[in-house]
Amino acid sequence: MTSLTGRRLRGRPREDKPEAKTNQSLKKALDLLKSLSDHDGLTLTELADKTALPPSTTHRLLSTLADHDLVTVDEVSQKWSIGIEALRIGMAFQRRNKILLAGRPAMTDLMEATGETVNMAMLDGYEVVFVSQVECHEPIRAFFGIGQRRAIHASGIGKALLAEMPAERIEPFLRGRPLARFTPATITDPELLRNELETIRRRGWSIDDEEANPGMRCIAAAVFNEFGEARAGISLSGPSARLTPDRLPELGTHVRATADRITQLIGGHLLT
Repeated sequence: MTSLTGRRLRGRPREDKPEAKTNQSLKKALDLLKSLSDHDGLTLTELADKTALPPSTTHRLLSTLADHDLVTVDEVSQKWSIGIEALRIGMAFQRRNKILLAGRPAMTDLMEATGETVNMAMLDGYEVVFVSQVECHEPIRAFFGIGQRRAIHASGIGKALLAEMPAERIEPFLRGRPLARFTPATITDPELLRNELETIRRRGWSIDDEEANPGMRCIAAAVFNEFGEARAGISLSGPSARLTPDRLPELGTHVRATADRITQLIGGHLLT
C-alpha cells in the first residue's frame, strides 16, 4: 500500500522483485556446479537428489549452463559433468594468484628433494582448500584433489595457518562448536590445541600426525604476503611408514625453508 505521495508506508513488506527470483535461480545453478565438481559424472536424477531440486528445474538449469559450456552431458551414459568453460574460469584464479604461480617450482623442488607429495592450500573460513599439488613418484602416496576441503584443526596446513591467526580469530573458533574427530589422534580438546599452536609458532612448522587419515602424516608451514599475513600454506604428505618420527625435524626444516622461499618470491615477509 502506498500513500497519496506514492511513497511506501512504513511497516509494510516490500513486494517481491523479479531480481529476487533471479538470485534464487542463480543460487540453484551454483549449487549444481558445486555438486558436479565433487563427482566425475552424475545423472539428472542423481544430481536432482543431491541438490534437492525437482528434476524439471534441474534439467532447465543444466540446459542453461550447457549453453555456456559450464557443464556437459555424455550422450551414452547420460551423465552430466563440469564443462570446459568452467576450467577457463577457474584458471583465472590461478593467473591472478601469485602464490600459486611462484609456488609451483618451489613445490616441485621440495618433492624432488624429499620424494613425497607436496600440497598448497588456502583458508576459506575455518576450512582448508587445496589449490595445488605436486605428486611424488611412489606407488603409495598422499593425494588431495584440487578444491578438496579439510577441517582446519585436523590438517597440517590448517594448523600452520591457525597458529598465525590473531587471538580474536582463534578463540571464537575454539569456543564455538565441538572440534570434530576424524581419527583417534585428532586433537579435539581446545586447550590441547592451544598448546599445539604455541609449539607450531615456536618451531615454525606443524604436524598432522595421522589426525585426518590413519597411516598418513603431514608436515606444513605458512606462506606470508607483503603484509606479514599467512595467506597460504604448503605441506609434505606421505605414509607414516616413510614419514617416521625421526625424520620429522629434518623434513620440517625443508618445508619451512620452501615456505620461506615462496614468501620471498611473492614479496612477502613474516612479522617479527
